[in-house]
Amino acid sequence: MNYLTELMKQNRQWVDEINKTKPGFFEKLSRQQNPEYLWIGCSDSRVPANEILGLLPGDVFVHRNVANVVVHSDLNFLSVLQYAVDVLKVKHILVCGHYGCGGIKAATLNESHGLIDNWLRHVQDVHYKHKELLKPFDHKSAEAFTNPSDDNRQKLAVMCELNVIEQVVNVAKTTVIQDAWVRGQKVVIHACVYALSNGLLQQIAFGVEKTDDIELFYDQALMSIQSNLYKEKT
Repeated sequence: MNYLTELMKQNRQWVDEINKTKPGFFEKLSRQQNPEYLWIGCSDSRVPANEILGLLPGDVFVHRNVANVVVHSDLNFLSVLQYAVDVLKVKHILVCGHYGCGGIKAATLNESHGLIDNWLRHVQDVHYKHKELLKPFDHKSAEAFTNPSDDNRQKLAVMCELNVIEQVVNVAKTTVIQDAWVRGQKVVIHACVYALSNGLLQQIAFGVEKTDDIELFYDQALMSIQSNLYKEKT
């Protein structure tokens, strides 16, 4: 029979290390959950929320799916969001994409991977919506992405950023967030992108904390992306 012997060993080593540095940590953790942050990120194994933020278990409530997509009919996501906002009272929501995302690549290049193609249709909608901004990259062949030039990598990076800002707007427009803001609850939504190549996290534009912020956030986020494109081309 197969057992998770090595993982069990590593778990015990991890517990021993935590107990040495933070005595009583697990006893305290077992009594309550009081995170300040909700992380909406990609399922990619290289993008772990707690480690990236330098936070311990109990500090971040997490929802992950392929390409960090927010869909208003997704009851899984909506349940996580509602519990985080209404019950846990998180103060910040981080929608985090990452450069080198396989889901973004598949959607952008219209690659077929089976069932997941239906999910990535949402990312393809983002691609179509911003086709004018992405037009300078359209002359590149799909084959070039297997050995990407700087321009090709840039298109996928821009798509990661565009996808994140679209998902922030989607979060902001949910009934969960709208109701929270109406009753005066402080919840700020942030657009972030993580770089696998150096481990650094960056924020796009400012955090959205009320309905009136949505349009300004969107405009400033797009302006930031367009400005960076111009700087890199000149």
